[in-house]
Amino acid sequence: MSIGVGCAMWANRDWVGSYLPADTRSGGELGSYSRICTAVEGNTTFYATPPEATVQRWMDAAAPGFRFVFKLPRTITHERRLRDVSSDLDGFLRVLHPLSERLGPISIQLPATFSPRDLDVLHAFVVGLPADFEWAVEVRHPAFHAGGDNERTLNGLLHERGLNRVVFDSRAMFAGPCETDEEQRAFSEKPRLPVRGVATGSQPVVRFIGQRDLDANRAFWAPWVERVTKWHAAGRRPIVFLHTADNVDAPAHARAFHEECRRIDASIPALPPLVGLSDQPRLEL
Repeated sequence: MSIGVGCAMWANRDWVGSYLPADTRSGGELGSYSRICTAVEGNTTFYATPPEATVQRWMDAAAPGFRFVFKLPRTITHERRLRDVSSDLDGFLRVLHPLSERLGPISIQLPATFSPRDLDVLHAFVVGLPADFEWAVEVRHPAFHAGGDNERTLNGLLHERGLNRVVFDSRAMFAGPCETDEEQRAFSEKPRLPVRGVATGSQPVVRFIGQRDLDANRAFWAPWVERVTKWHAAGRRPIVFLHTADNVDAPAHARAFHEECRRIDASIPALPPLVGLSDQPRLEL
């Protein structure tokens, strides 16, 4: 059993020659990426349900043991806000079904306006979710990060249903520089909320938003290394995604985090080495 580590995408042409082999063709990044990281955030499904043929290509390309953490389409979570969505949900899951053995939790990412007043809606929605998929819930309303009755009610629901709570940690990013266009955009768009490091299901998901400087992130993610290895030792299958404002060196951050976990828990399998590069990786691991 392993932990999952990865990035917010798999097709970043900036990685070709630095983290992906220099001969990686456009459209063929997933196969290479899935051999240097063990999971990915599937943000593409937030914008539209993919064609069945595309899902089959993903299935064929991904390495054994790789996990996709896809988001529900925004029509379900943001436009209809989980109301009257059974037909859309069934269609989405039917398309993803060929990937079932490669799926981590499907992410129910809710808008910041989804508040404690909507908890009854969330309850009705999750009670109807099929048990043959794993699920994770990401909430961004401040009341769910305040440690009071609303958060306890949310966590109780997730514990009861065996759903994972997505943990969002942007402290490293906000402690760092805000100089580039990408950093300025991230500062204006990323949530800045208290961190709730709780595992409510079998595959806890951590989204760590860091600085471009890998070494500057280490002190911020050190508590996550400890917690993730404890979750792993307890039989959970945690997944950690490492972001930066531009994501140019995100694979190096993900692999460095994984290596720090292995120093604590030697039972975590090593990641394959980086091979077929035109020059040295941008960051040494």
